[in-house]
Amino acid sequence: MPNSASDGAPCDLAVVGAGPAGLAAAVTAADLGLRVTLLDAGERPGGQYYRRPAPDLGATRPEVLHHDWAAFATREAALRAHASAGRITHLPLHHVWTVVPAGTELLLHAVAGPEEEAVAVRARAVLLATGAFERQLPFPGWTLPGVIGAGGAQAMLKGGLVLPGRRIVVAGSGPLLLAVAGSLAAAGATVAAVVEAAAYTAYAGRLPALLRNPGKLGEAATYGGAMLRHGIRLLTRHAVTEAHGADRVEAVTVARLDRQWRPVPGTGRRVPCDALAVGHGLVPQLELATGLGCATRLGADGAVALEVDARQRTSVPGVWSAGETGGIGGARLALVEGEIAAHTIAGRPVPAALGRQRARLRAFAEAMGAAHRPGAGWTGWLREDTEVCRCEEVPVGPIREAVRDLGAGDARTVKLLTRAGMGWCQGRMCGPAVAALAGRDPDPDRRPLSCPVPLRRLAELSDDQAVSSGSCRTRAGQDPKGTT
Repeated sequence: MPNSASDGAPCDLAVVGAGPAGLAAAVTAADLGLRVTLLDAGERPGGQYYRRPAPDLGATRPEVLHHDWAAFATREAALRAHASAGRITHLPLHHVWTVVPAGTELLLHAVAGPEEEAVAVRARAVLLATGAFERQLPFPGWTLPGVIGAGGAQAMLKGGLVLPGRRIVVAGSGPLLLAVAGSLAAAGATVAAVVEAAAYTAYAGRLPALLRNPGKLGEAATYGGAMLRHGIRLLTRHAVTEAHGADRVEAVTVARLDRQWRPVPGTGRRVPCDALAVGHGLVPQLELATGLGCATRLGADGAVALEVDARQRTSVPGVWSAGETGGIGGARLALVEGEIAAHTIAGRPVPAALGRQRARLRAFAEAMGAAHRPGAGWTGWLREDTEVCRCEEVPVGPIREAVRDLGAGDARTVKLLTRAGMGWCQGRMCGPAVAALAGRDPDPDRRPLSCPVPLRRLAELSDDQAVSSGSCRTRAGQDPKGTT
């Protein structure tokens, strides 16, 4: 039987994810008198945004690598105080793999620590603050060593104090590129160029949202100033269309794009580098939510996000969402939404100031998503042998053949015909690209398990704990590797 992290009465609120949204929700809920359990896959709170170096690295000022560190530090201190007083049970290194209804409560199943011990948490309400992962669009050479995600480069620097190279090209689309370039340059790297596929003139049609967010304009000015100080070139409406090298990336081809993101013939130029940090924004991580049946929507950035109301409620009773799960919007918005959700769950009125902040920041997020949404023509930089699914080593050719000749009209059918998306990452890396090649918007993932789980843990579930595990056991029995 799994160990229970909530012996006796269920907790009032279980929060999944200790990034900005989850941390703010847990602390605020405890302030309002709720008994909270905070589960997080990380060893320390902060999530991907407030990632810090390991203590043994001896970093004395990790805050210099972060924006708005004070907002995090205040809430982390409050978390420690609430945990000491018994109001919050903080469970680090806990990977929640499913949430299922259990009568009037919700049951969260997790595996904990390197031994993957089974843990079950009962709660009257659940807040999903699972964050996001990076969106990658493949191109020839993107599997070369030295090609990493833009967010991955920032994580290496924040978490390991390591640079991915000495001469780096930062490419893709979205405001994250400017932050990454500034951080890498400040740490001593030479940033050869920031290659942005979109045009910043796309914000012109969203002027009211910009004017309502002067702080965001200030951030942009800060990033611009950093690029000027470090002599970094900004190439808008350009993309890296190929990476070159033998054992490691040695150069990239940068080409101008038309308005649909198609490479303009004859505009390609080589830029020498020993690392490429590339990413096209973020994609909400929704497996737990969609497994519960929460309704989704297609965001302005072309990614699937959860439908939530003004009080952060999902379509499933007892389940709330805050932060990137409801659409990519950044840390400040995540903090605000976490606080709003906590007030709602506690049955308290939402402070009017929080509601206004949410509306203002969400409007900016929609403007940002629309400005940097990938254009349909990006597939024009692919060759037939360009690998799309890295886990299963599926190139473009078979995917296009499945669509053109075999009638595949969506990503799921492409997966069944080609195995694209069946690997270890379960389509997190290749999913957006496969959907685009199928000529469809991405579909929400619906799966009974959000992460690999040892078969022995599934076998240990009793019938009342495995409310919806029949399909889990069937699928687990088909996996010979001991996990599913």
